[in-house]
Amino acid sequence: MPSTDAPFHAHIYYLLEERTVASSLRSLLTTKMESGKIPELVFIGELRDQKVGPHPIPQFEIHFTESALPALKKILERSGLKVLLHPLTDDDLADHTTLAQWIGGEALDLDLAPLDPPGQNQGIARFAKTDF
Repeated sequence: MPSTDAPFHAHIYYLLEERTVASSLRSLLTTKMESGKIPELVFIGELRDQKVGPHPIPQFEIHFTESALPALKKILERSGLKVLLHPLTDDDLADHTTLAQWIGGEALDLDLAPLDPPGQNQGIARFAKTDF
């Protein structure tokens, strides 16, 4: 039986005019994490109002284990924001491309240059600890 505690990230994208929506979603997720309603949600990053890493527009990220995916997908779909969901494996490029799921429309063109080479993934080391 596959493990459901595998690490995942979600990057929630917003345009600056959608920042209030993103902030409200971040607050909702924080409440669910802190109250224990989604205990597998283990980290919520800061709103980043500029490009960071491979992400071409403002975003914030959340860290969770795979078992939280059904509950989080419902919340993220309702937000109306574009979201990149991906596992954390030892292939950062695949995580952000072939293994990724998009919610809320077409995929964004990510800047793949900052991603770690196969066999390395700095996201694993910072899982549940820090964002960018």
